[in-house]
Amino acid sequence: MTPLQIIFLLVAAISLGGAVMVVTRQNLVHAALWLILVLFGVAVTFVLLNAGFLAMAQVVIYIGAIAILMIFTIMLTRKVAKDTDEQLNSNWWGAGIISLLLFGGVILMLFQWQNFQFNLPNLNPSVDPLLQLGEGLVSPNAFLLPFEIASVLLVAALIGAIMVARERK
Repeated sequence: MTPLQIIFLLVAAISLGGAVMVVTRQNLVHAALWLILVLFGVAVTFVLLNAGFLAMAQVVIYIGAIAILMIFTIMLTRKVAKDTDEQLNSNWWGAGIISLLLFGGVILMLFQWQNFQFNLPNLNPSVDPLLQLGEGLVSPNAFLLPFEIASVLLVAALIGAIMVARERK
């Protein structure tokens, strides 16, 4: 095993452990902090894939903006949304079994797919990937609409959190 593979496995294990912590924490602020660890693991994975721009975008956009926005939203609405009920459903084990069966089905389907490749395709070094990404984000025929919808959704979520948290006179 090469050192790069060992680093990848270590980062993947930490990210997976952080993802489990995100969904099992009862404190939402702690869950958001674990989410930051998971997003940082994704950024490290981008670095290992020599995708420095995507790693930087992951840190700036997801960790620096979205995760912090989530923490602010949680802190703004904490007093309003006090929940004293138990966070785990009594049928959590059934959902876990169904999730594992669905995951196994997807893996089985991928192994039976004739055109599925485990190796990366050969990339054309003469084409600038950042140029393609930039064109994809601003092109009406590519990802402009989902990109704008996501930004409007984030602003609406922040406004909604402020409206819920503000005190009525």
